[in-house]
Amino acid sequence: MSTPLGEKPDWTRWVHDVPDYPQPGVLFRDLTPLWADGEAWKQAADTLARRAAPEGVRPQFVLGVEARGFLVAQALADRWGAGLLLARKPGKLPRRAYRQDYALEYGEAGLEVHDDPVPPGAPIIIADDVLATGGTARAALQLAENLGGEVVGFAFLVEIAALAGRKLLAEVPIASLIVYRESGEAEVLD
Repeated sequence: MSTPLGEKPDWTRWVHDVPDYPQPGVLFRDLTPLWADGEAWKQAADTLARRAAPEGVRPQFVLGVEARGFLVAQALADRWGAGLLLARKPGKLPRRAYRQDYALEYGEAGLEVHDDPVPPGAPIIIADDVLATGGTARAALQLAENLGGEVVGFAFLVEIAALAGRKLLAEVPIASLIVYRESGEAEVLD
């Protein structure tokens, strides 16, 4: 069921905090209520698409990070008429792939993308649901560069500023809808 949104929605209404998930000490930001509300998700995706594409640049590809990032990436690719690339967990792709390992706030992981080259310098935006430590996003950046593209931006629904992920991505513009500050307060961005 849709909720009236207004001109500047408070996106935090659709984010549920889940303490100690997936491990003790981690506060998980659950975005499934946003995706379950069709009108809210449409407006959130429209807003993120406006914020994420650098002025004068039409992304040719959006690279989505498994798994929730696929939802964000598909919505953005649709709005821009861009191709969709998928960064998957190791061993999930059927053909030859580039692999990039990275550190998480609570362990280690890896991503793979098919080694299908994109046109040299093709503008790519990387999309995921949350920017935390930046390790996942940095790995996705390296994968996109391995394909021959140029990463022109990142798009996140939520950014957790206390984990300083932005520092690993300093050379590329970042768009987020919600930034959770170190104090725990949420800043909803236009």
